[in-house]
Amino acid sequence: MLYLWLKALHIIAVIAWMAGMLYLPRLFVYHVSAPKGSPESETFKVMERRLLKAIINPSMMVVFITGLWLAWTTDYYVDHWLQLKFVLALGLGAVHGFLATTVKTFARDENTRPAVFYRVLNEVPTVLMIVIVLLVVLKPF
Repeated sequence: MLYLWLKALHIIAVIAWMAGMLYLPRLFVYHVSAPKGSPESETFKVMERRLLKAIINPSMMVVFITGLWLAWTTDYYVDHWLQLKFVLALGLGAVHGFLATTVKTFARDENTRPAVFYRVLNEVPTVLMIVIVLLVVLKPF
């Protein structure tokens, strides 16, 4: 029964993490067009910081803790599909780190990237998520 609760918690945390990972770059797209120091820019800073601290960071920690626990208790860690899934999850973690750094860059009004950069960046977590879901469901190897 503990396994099922951990699996449910893992899936819930993945959904929360991905929601934040998909929304934060979209906020950056809009933040780019707000003049530095404007009320809109300051509002975006608050939104970005709260999203990162209240949703994205905690959910990522739960994803990795429950994921590692599930992999260990099921012995799936020896399967190649799960090993690739873990590498891709680490890739999501790297994107997460970049987004966290970008929140700080915007907070200091030092962003130099255009909105199109963040539009493209917004697709990276989506692609990684699709491949991860396919690996989990299909277990191709």
